[in-house]
Amino acid sequence: MDPVIIVGAGPVGLALALALARQEVPSVVLDEGPGNDEQRPARTVVLREDTAALMERLTGLPLDEAGFRWAGWRSMRRKQVMSEITFDADGSGGSAYGSGAAYGSGGAGYGSAGSAGVSDRSTGGSRRPVDDSREAVGGSKGSVGDSRGLVGGSGHPAGGAEGPAPLHIAQHVLTGALRAAIATERLVKVAVGSRLDAIEQEPSGLTAHTRDPKGTWWRGSYLVGCDGPRSTVRKLLDIRFPGRTAVERHAVAALHAELPWPGEALLHRAPPWRTSGPSAGEVTARPLPDGAWRLDWLLPPGKDLVTPELLVTRVRETLAGWSGGPTPPYELLDTGVHTVHHRLARRWRAGRVFLAGDAAHLLGALGTQGLDEGLRDADNLAWKLALAWHHGPHEPLLDSYQAERRAVVAARLRAADQALPVVRGGGGLRAYVPGSARGHDALLTDGHLGRGALGTPGTYTDSPLAPPRTDSATPVDTAPGAPVVDVRVTAEDGSFVRLRDRLGRGALLVVLIAPGTGVWERKHWVSAGIMPRLAAAVTALPHPAELLVAEGYPGAAAHTVLLVRPDGHLVTALSGVRPADLYEAAEATLGGPAGSRSEAETETRTERAATRG
Repeated sequence: MDPVIIVGAGPVGLALALALARQEVPSVVLDEGPGNDEQRPARTVVLREDTAALMERLTGLPLDEAGFRWAGWRSMRRKQVMSEITFDADGSGGSAYGSGAAYGSGGAGYGSAGSAGVSDRSTGGSRRPVDDSREAVGGSKGSVGDSRGLVGGSGHPAGGAEGPAPLHIAQHVLTGALRAAIATERLVKVAVGSRLDAIEQEPSGLTAHTRDPKGTWWRGSYLVGCDGPRSTVRKLLDIRFPGRTAVERHAVAALHAELPWPGEALLHRAPPWRTSGPSAGEVTARPLPDGAWRLDWLLPPGKDLVTPELLVTRVRETLAGWSGGPTPPYELLDTGVHTVHHRLARRWRAGRVFLAGDAAHLLGALGTQGLDEGLRDADNLAWKLALAWHHGPHEPLLDSYQAERRAVVAARLRAADQALPVVRGGGGLRAYVPGSARGHDALLTDGHLGRGALGTPGTYTDSPLAPPRTDSATPVDTAPGAPVVDVRVTAEDGSFVRLRDRLGRGALLVVLIAPGTGVWERKHWVSAGIMPRLAAAVTALPHPAELLVAEGYPGAAAHTVLLVRPDGHLVTALSGVRPADLYEAAEATLGGPAGSRSEAETETRTERAATRG
């Protein structure tokens, strides 16, 4: 069968190619560029726990060595510390919350800092500004992977921060790690200097034409457009891309400096020393390796040019304000302006062609995470394309990609657009309502801390792949459709691994919760109790599945059986071994038995799931 054609060699396209290769699906990546990435220290991404783990699985590299997980998250309003979150050395941690938390910008991508380079003779740092020819670059914002923390608008403690700190990494470093992994991958071919200009679909496949020295026609089984906000794939399919332009703008600088809070990310609202012109207030600093930092300043609405001189003034006064004295020594590495757009493609699938990443959506205001969502697109689509590639098209399964992912991103965009007038409006009656500032701070924090509608990883509650409710279903702390918790499990060979390490292989995961098994060798319990019956039920499933055993899972009683999708989302939790119910749930996860739904029924469920939320 023909390979999958992937248009675009950014992080999403490269991640999709590697994810398909892990499931024995060949792909061709059409790279319009020369096959390398410009090194821009100010163009960074912040990956949450799940997407950072996905990148490590695909690259096989410990990305912590190339990026930076900050030791704490400090939020300030003027001079007061509003909240402070710290992380233990192993990534889990406690937290000490004050009366709220503030918001600052962060993430990847920017427009232009002006027509001239930014230079500061006192530091010797000089870098040219970012090319403004790109409409937008997908970015991601920070989070700590904690779904509890501050609640509502009260800002009161509600439990410690759990999970590792976010991973802050330069985008060219991340892309370089993906390219290095692809260089040794036999199932992935990268065609550099290949600019797409035509797509022709047929019932059995498709062809794509690229403008290169030879004018090549490429034959493929499916095609995925990961070619950014100005997607050629989307334009060739005549898919609308409505939304809002320039929702927020941020000035960006990368520099070497010593700040008073080494290793901590800092988020400062309305700093009192501001003298460099009008501003909405927030300033954010995020540490990078080797003593480098990325600083972001939220800019006022409008299209006023951010000159090099103005940006250097902002750097100096910000560093001086934080240090409580004269501007400390620093070296300016890179600058830019990041313009946030909010857009959502009307369709993410047209026959054998799909959209993913910035080609399908743009988001980034109030801490929402564009690159994170793009990587989740790739993770969601890869196992579905792999199943169709190996076993033939299964339309309900392929349709579910748009239904699930578009609904999640649409909900994220709605939440951000609804919060923006409240958080950014200022003045009026809100300024006189007691506690309103704390409520606004909590809204601003959600996206960065991975909470609520702005930050929590998407749950496919209304997925067309959701199985029917049965009497044997039992509640656990993970809702059906939500990402599973990364617990330790015993694999079929008796080794102890993390549940997340078994994802992305194309197989379903069946996890038995069996307290006490961790202290015995697998050979002592693999043929005892309910294990033989469960093993037989797993073998009989309509799709390959791996049987794992865990000593515990949050909210799960002993002998609970979890069914997990290849992308790590929970299908269902069953009380005990129920072969018929397990089979039915697995069949639903694959889109149902072939021919079990009429075309109209499938279309109705898909559209409903894509538009709800």
